[in-house]
Amino acid sequence: MFELMVAFLLLLLVAVTLGIIGAAADGLGYLLAIGIVLFLADVAFITVRGARRLRRRPIR
Repeated sequence: MFELMVAFLLLLLVAVTLGIIGAAADGLGYLLAIGIVLFLADVAFITVRGARRLRRRPIR
């Protein structure tokens, strides 16, 4: 579980960094697009992982 959160935070950091570089540098808009796509994929992965975890709990 700890490794998953480290991977999530690392990918989030990479996405933000690519987004900042893509927005600041002229002609590197594709880095901004890659950063946005990476961020959305990271958030979707964590959301799906959390939804699976909720379903495994037994109903009392």
